[in-house]
Amino acid sequence: MARIASAIKSRLPDTIRLAGTHAGNHPWKIQLVEHPGRKESSFFRAAKATVKKILEETSDEDLPYGPRPTGSEHWEMHHGGSLWVKGRDGWRMYRAKAGIEWSMQFCADPEKVDRLRLLAAELVDAFPLTLPALDALGYEEARELLRRPITDADGVEAWTDSLFNSCVPLNRGDHQGILPRSPGEHHYPWPVKGADYFRYSDFKLWVTLPDGTHGAVAPVGRRGSGDGRVRLLHAPEDSKAASTLAQAQELREIAVLPSDSPVALEAFEMQIARADGTQPNGTQPNGTQHDGGPRRGGRRHA
Repeated sequence: MARIASAIKSRLPDTIRLAGTHAGNHPWKIQLVEHPGRKESSFFRAAKATVKKILEETSDEDLPYGPRPTGSEHWEMHHGGSLWVKGRDGWRMYRAKAGIEWSMQFCADPEKVDRLRLLAAELVDAFPLTLPALDALGYEEARELLRRPITDADGVEAWTDSLFNSCVPLNRGDHQGILPRSPGEHHYPWPVKGADYFRYSDFKLWVTLPDGTHGAVAPVGRRGSGDGRVRLLHAPEDSKAASTLAQAQELREIAVLPSDSPVALEAFEMQIARADGTQPNGTQPNGTQHDGGPRRGGRRHA
């Protein structure tokens, strides 16, 4: 079982004792009920139709999140704060200060949602090509959505299902997926999940923890540093590592797994060289980050 360490100032102890398991004496239950009838609003239908046209105009390298769906797959629209604007080089999507999930609109304060509208309007004003382009795509309601103050539940609904909130295009895995298959935004913290869109392709962000649960890690040092340790960033609450991670955060420290742990080896497995000097994918190693690359890699693959 991998050792989980906590970096305390300049020293790195080999282990840290877990805080144990605690149980309350107030039982509780969650009921699973049928989803209440939900019809797509006219606002959402118009927004989806528009963003599909935008995505057709957008090149593959300029898509905001991952490759274009193929085959039977399709874009799923996430209510994540989708601020679409058009610049000189085409369409771009920025994320709002906060996205309003469809079900969250029922606790949304109109005054606070109106602040989101004002921020969106300020961004769109900085891209003067946007509103004429949306007019050309048939989304003429954009002007009213951006200019009309939000004062009631009707205004909140219109904004929630608008192009400026409801149209973050994701594949199903990135939207609602659960590990070990894929991590979705609805189930994993965005500061960690977001790394899926900028990490090195040969670094494995999501790994299997020693107790069989799945978490996320990041390298401790720069690429090519030779430091093969990894920092634990996320562990589910039912993981034995969760209390260690919580304790580290409380102490303003970091939870680190050593370079020879199964977790670190899994994270760097695509960078670890074999004994013959080649990478697992058959290419030559180029500054593997894992310390002792060829030596440890040879033992790993022996």
